[in-house]
Amino acid sequence: MTTSPARVPAAPSQGGRPRVVIIGSGFGGLFAAQRLRKADVDITLIGKTSHHLFQPLLYQVATGILSEGEIAPSTREVLRRQENVRVVLGEVVDIDLAARTVTSTVLGRTAVHPYDELIVAAGAGQSYFGNDRFAEFAPGMKSIDDALELRGRIFGAFELAELADDQAEIDRLLTFVVVGAGPTGVEMAGQIAELAHRTLRHDFRRIDPTTARVVLLDAAPAVLPSFGEKLGDRARRQLNQTGVEVQLGAMVTNVDADGIEIKDADGQVRRINAATKIWAAGVQASPLGRMLGEQSGAEVDRAGRVSVLPDLSLPGHPEVHVVGDMMALNKLPGVAQVAIQGGRYAADQITRRLAGKAALPPFTYHDKGSMATISRFHAVTDLGKLKFEGFLAWVMWLVVHLFYIVGFKSRVTTVLHWLVSFLGRGRSQRVATQQQVFGRLALENLGPAFEASKTGGPRTVPDGEDLTGRESA
Repeated sequence: MTTSPARVPAAPSQGGRPRVVIIGSGFGGLFAAQRLRKADVDITLIGKTSHHLFQPLLYQVATGILSEGEIAPSTREVLRRQENVRVVLGEVVDIDLAARTVTSTVLGRTAVHPYDELIVAAGAGQSYFGNDRFAEFAPGMKSIDDALELRGRIFGAFELAELADDQAEIDRLLTFVVVGAGPTGVEMAGQIAELAHRTLRHDFRRIDPTTARVVLLDAAPAVLPSFGEKLGDRARRQLNQTGVEVQLGAMVTNVDADGIEIKDADGQVRRINAATKIWAAGVQASPLGRMLGEQSGAEVDRAGRVSVLPDLSLPGHPEVHVVGDMMALNKLPGVAQVAIQGGRYAADQITRRLAGKAALPPFTYHDKGSMATISRFHAVTDLGKLKFEGFLAWVMWLVVHLFYIVGFKSRVTTVLHWLVSFLGRGRSQRVATQQQVFGRLALENLGPAFEASKTGGPRTVPDGEDLTGRESA
């Protein structure tokens, strides 16, 4: 016999102050919470994870440059001095606009959070364009779990190649395919090439890591299309010099354990045998976007982003603000700066509304430019009219990314690891475990049984019976 999941009552508002609920601990949610630090409100920040993730540097975790802690500080630690914030771990499963409540769940425990003002900044996940089965063999680049799994797969491929006797198997293990020639894909492909050609070149006895094949695929006709044709062409040339094969106009039609099938622009279908595939193409907004659209009547696009008014509020619901990757407004890109500026704007709107002041003018995004690293000492930078590449662009990239890493401690250790990796040949974060490589697949195979296992089993079970399937030592 089982009982229903435990329900956790929401924390009462202190002194009847307005209640602000923020969904998401990413750039939009965190910067909105910090903007409200002096406001006379009670804030509940609900995060699916216990950390704030600096997603642009995930590829450096995957390739052994940085540890996960340096790009993912604890949300509680970041906000520990802000007394009007309560951080809650949980995945939001329902938003009731009529009742003004948000329902979250974690480990079988459900909590309902009433709100007076709501900021939805739940972000986006990886999109496989309707081919979700690809995820089993080609992890994305959206979470710490993804990065650690990829680290294990990348370094593990070299280890297995050292053990292989068949040349065809060695070639398969030393072939790395990155799907998506946007900034994430370009940076990942470049770092795998650096790993093979610099870091690991003297570490093995039977294989030559410098013979590794790194392939960057995209169905689009250009590298870094958002940077313009000129910078895209320069990036492609630099990738080729680094040892990356760039294949454009190549649409992925199938992915399996041993390789990837591609359809070229001329209709020809071919296959690349590769043990390690990385998916860096496409994003899909949180399912909460469609939930908000259904209740408010707001349009939701194919990527799951919900249309918002110029003040980032939901149509018919001025108390609900949608920011970051979840919002669709003026074709704004899904980048960190849009989320940061949107989160701060929403926080300012809330402060003015609660104070009875006039609303701010419509949200205006100030584009601070785009950057992408290609290899050691080489990057491309698009600052509007100023477009350049090379060492100066790379230094600018370092400074900008260091500035947005949260916490002094993380900045110091990040600089030290960059010195080791970029000035020398080392990678200080090369630990890869079986748990990192196979954990995600094991949990997916476990399916519904995992819910009982992770909560310690159902609330009421017969004496002596273990429903989790675990065996004691």
